[in-house]
Amino acid sequence: MDTLLSYWSIRELAANGIILLHLLGALALGIVIGFERSYHGRAAGMRTYALVCMASTALTVINGYPGLWYGGLSQTTGIADPTRVIQGIMTGIGFLGAGLIMKEGFTIRGLSTAASVWMTAAVGVLIGVGFYAAGIFAAILSITVLSGFHWVERLLPHERLLHLSIAYPHTRMPTEGNLRQLMRLHDFEVVDWAYQLGDDGNKFEYLLVLKTLGSGKMSELAKYLAAADDIIEFRLAPSRN
Repeated sequence: MDTLLSYWSIRELAANGIILLHLLGALALGIVIGFERSYHGRAAGMRTYALVCMASTALTVINGYPGLWYGGLSQTTGIADPTRVIQGIMTGIGFLGAGLIMKEGFTIRGLSTAASVWMTAAVGVLIGVGFYAAGIFAAILSITVLSGFHWVERLLPHERLLHLSIAYPHTRMPTEGNLRQLMRLHDFEVVDWAYQLGDDGNKFEYLLVLKTLGSGKMSELAKYLAAADDIIEFRLAPSRN
């Protein structure tokens, strides 16, 4: 019974409280950095940065309290240093997280899931060394970030990137100025260009990267392109990388 109570002693709870403060600071700064990325339409946004920052903080701050690991038993029983085990765990989780990240067309998916797996491993480490209160609090913060910040990211102002490939007959292709004007009419700005000639020189294709603040008029642009007589084919897709 004394062993169980040692995990909730005054010293342990005080250390857990300091760890909680570190986690809250990491959450706040991760959100700030992640918002900058989210605003510019990147795949790794507020949730990913917040989770990675909290996990890194959790794994770092526990090294300041080696005497309180396992309820303080590490001092009295000579328990081996668990940092090598933690290193192995996080290395393995890194490989697992990499397998969760996929590229679909112009969009990268799975970054938040990979970050949540890494954060889950950090929660497991906190519980493993005996910081139960900090581990529980970290889990609650992680759930809050994953479930709530998805909607926050959508509500906050942000830029959106799109990829547009549009093919014309070589003899009827528009000028770049005409294309820029067309994109501006639908609230899009052309930020990059590429060109491709195919079908034995009969088809000329523009590959555009478009930027807009908010959602833009993506559906209206798609309808216009679908109704245009001089367009052979087009593809319009969101891009997050």
